[in-house]
Amino acid sequence: MPLSIGIVGLPNVGKSTLFQTLTKKQIDRANYPFCTIDPNVGVVTVPDERVDQLAELTKSAKKIYTTIEFIDIAGLVKGANKGEGLGNKFLANIRETDAILYILRIFKNDNIINTQDQIDPIGAKEILDTEMALKDLATLEKVLKSKDLKEIKAVEKAKNLLQTENLLVGNISEQEKEILKQYQLLTLKPRLYLLNGNEKELISEVKEKFEKNNWPYLLIDTLNEFEMSELAEEEKKDLGISSKDSGLDSLIKKAYQLLDLITFLTTGSDETRAWTIKRGGLAPQAGGVIHTDFEKNFIKADVINWQDLIKVGGTAQAREKGLIRIEGKEYVVQDGDVIEIKHGA
Repeated sequence: MPLSIGIVGLPNVGKSTLFQTLTKKQIDRANYPFCTIDPNVGVVTVPDERVDQLAELTKSAKKIYTTIEFIDIAGLVKGANKGEGLGNKFLANIRETDAILYILRIFKNDNIINTQDQIDPIGAKEILDTEMALKDLATLEKVLKSKDLKEIKAVEKAKNLLQTENLLVGNISEQEKEILKQYQLLTLKPRLYLLNGNEKELISEVKEKFEKNNWPYLLIDTLNEFEMSELAEEEKKDLGISSKDSGLDSLIKKAYQLLDLITFLTTGSDETRAWTIKRGGLAPQAGGVIHTDFEKNFIKADVINWQDLIKVGGTAQAREKGLIRIEGKEYVVQDGDVIEIKHGA
């Protein structure tokens, strides 16, 4: 399953513009609240120069990158948890996502309706936080009616934290987190904040607040990104715009960091492919990502760092120089490992 991220925000903050830029999917970006009636889902490939270079080295017939699924949800408003606007339905749409991306408006544009009295990214964040907490409280109240004592204690603790406007993350134990995971609570999901606008529009107080609280954020002008995405490669070249300048690439990389994910690779004449695994994952688990049988029947793994493989010019040369290591079941996979799994029948 691809990594999935729910895009949330108040109406008219740039969610659908971001989504269309990411996925090149034509959707309604009309300038009024609730134009996105059904959640739009788009799968985006994660840019990875390692795949490109390894595919060239091994003359692969095809390249397969890792992917992220973005789910664009209608604008939330105060009272969404009770069904205000279209919120109640859409809060349910992000239950199964791995992380939540808040889009917070900092751009000033009188032509685009602002549902707040002023440009207030901190206030918008608080509205979104509150709506998710209230939605989770409603979920936990239902749960309390039918659970055993150990689960009830974890649920009551979570409920008390949310009622006193405390975050769950950082205030519950790993055991409690495991118990609560089954309820797909919105407030347990990692969050990334996208401040939509340019540097001149980001006031110092807002920047300081995000940095002081260690809220992971990116500053991206989604309209500018959308306009750049419409340019042909030749036009970008003429304007001196590099694909490395894309704020969207930064967003995708930041999402991987937030979820503590790393990438390992496989390469050969058939294909070069990037695979995702949780940091700290072991070699048999990497095998399981490729195919469930590889984990069950794991014997060993041949491993080399992708740069070392490029430097020596290929697998045969790497074997000659003794650079390919044989690793067993306890090997912790590293980001950028090129792995060949050996497994039993």
